[in-house]
Amino acid sequence: MEIKIQSIDTIREAAREFIEKMGDHKVFAFYGKMGAGKTTFVKAICEELGVNDVITSPTFAIVNEYEAHDASIYHFDFYRIKKIEEVYDMGYEDYFYSGGLCFIEWPELIEDLLPEDAVKVTISVNDNDERIVSF
Repeated sequence: MEIKIQSIDTIREAAREFIEKMGDHKVFAFYGKMGAGKTTFVKAICEELGVNDVITSPTFAIVNEYEAHDASIYHFDFYRIKKIEEVYDMGYEDYFYSGGLCFIEWPELIEDLLPEDAVKVTISVNDNDERIVSF
């Protein structure tokens, strides 16, 4: 599956399309280079799911928790993880297996801990500066 984000003006539309295609999956691992738009896209998804809180990157907190209309949402950023023990110490299993939605940035740093059914989402930038979301 592929969704094209032509500009920041169309990101909410792309987020709605992504949500329609999420199915029953709960854990989404977002891959992409620095600046590809992972955080911006996750923010748009959260907004479309009904999160009213201010949505920010969890770079320093590692995880931010939000409440939507009928679900808990956990937004992770593992960019600053130095040792896998940090992830164990934070109790990652409680989040990943909670039944809430989990959106994970920089999952390559914790791949061995991802649930088997985690959906791999790749965001890339093409020559026209469009984002391509593949999953």
